[in-house]
Amino acid sequence: MAFSGLSEKINSVFARLRSKGRLTEADIKEAMREVRRALLEADVNFKVVRDFVEKVSTRAVGTQVLEALSPAQQVIKIVNEELTELLGGKEEKIHIASKPPTIIMFVGLQGSGKTTNIAKLAGYFKKQGKRPLLVACDIYRPAAIDQLKVVGGQVGVPVFEMGKDDPVKIVKAALSHAMEHSNDMVFIDTAGRLHVDTELMDELRRIKSEIDVTETILAVDAMTGQDAVNAASAFNDSVGIDGVLLTKTDSDSRGGAALSVKAVTGKPIKFIGTGEKLSDIEVFHPDRMASRILGMGDMLSLIEKAEAAFDEKKAAEMAEKLRKNKFTLTDFYDQLIQVQNMGDMSDILAMLPGANKALKNVQVDPKQLTRTAAIIQSMTPYERENPGILNFNRKKRIAAGCGLKVEDVNRLLKQYEATAKMAKQFSGANMKKLRRGGFPGLF
Repeated sequence: MAFSGLSEKINSVFARLRSKGRLTEADIKEAMREVRRALLEADVNFKVVRDFVEKVSTRAVGTQVLEALSPAQQVIKIVNEELTELLGGKEEKIHIASKPPTIIMFVGLQGSGKTTNIAKLAGYFKKQGKRPLLVACDIYRPAAIDQLKVVGGQVGVPVFEMGKDDPVKIVKAALSHAMEHSNDMVFIDTAGRLHVDTELMDELRRIKSEIDVTETILAVDAMTGQDAVNAASAFNDSVGIDGVLLTKTDSDSRGGAALSVKAVTGKPIKFIGTGEKLSDIEVFHPDRMASRILGMGDMLSLIEKAEAAFDEKKAAEMAEKLRKNKFTLTDFYDQLIQVQNMGDMSDILAMLPGANKALKNVQVDPKQLTRTAAIIQSMTPYERENPGILNFNRKKRIAAGCGLKVEDVNRLLKQYEATAKMAKQFSGANMKKLRRGGFPGLF
């Protein structure tokens, strides 16, 4: 995950501060030197680092901090507040036009994930009740139009294309099409280049001069560090952008782009791409990201992921089954699938407070849930409903059916039994929690 290295280094600085009890000005200066080094190693813009450290240092050496009962906590609070401000301060939403359609022009360099993430964003707004239309204006990159058709089809959003025609003509025709088909949002996938060039910028300016674009969103690759920030500055100066979608934040990137882009360009990060799935996109919350970097977790985002992944109707049915003590392997499987829908388990665990330290050496096997599902699918419907009948011969057949061992089947059954035992303890208020998010034991 992005920021993992930075988070680990900053938290080690905080750990040393906590061990000191009372702090001196020298302690804080030493800590700020370490924070400065960590930010620079994360490829944060050096001017941004200088200003950030200066602000934190000025606030941290004040009497209120040095004479506080928990000075280390006061310093952490200041760093959290300044980091939140550096990341943008508050959530910035996509502006929706008062008169449809809302026109979003996507720009970016090749390799930034622009085409995939424009489909992610269109799919996100479709789930919000909008009727988006994707427009293929990348007429230069081979198979770009076909790629947009594929990802558009996967998120259930139509794609308008006119082959290799002039991009301005394509957009104008797309707007007419949108009006005729009641599409209230239009997403324009423009051409990218390997580097910023005059021809690319001229084409983008021509589209904006002919079309009343609501917002221009720049796709920025989180893995490219300061190169991404330089590209953002170039696009902003030449074309004008309204916000950034930071892609590939699930990678082991250093995080410099996210921490620099707002300070350098003045434009907020509005969304982040969090994985390879077309559903892996989130609204960017500066305060939540700052908390994650500082090891404080991100429970709000975790709750939102759970609410999006868990089916309310199924949860209500599950509550009724629990009331009657009828929790079966079929139910266990349903819960498993919903946990899978929440996304990568490493990212989910990273949202828990203190996860950076507690889970530092924990390796999450992404295939474990898949293997567990395969074992249950290898059972007959009767076996899933009555796991007590699973003798050695049945377990041997199930293991052979999914290409695993009898030991794997036994391990699953132990997990099921532990979850079933815990589930029987649910009652009253706990049932309400169940309806909002399934079984904590599955994490």
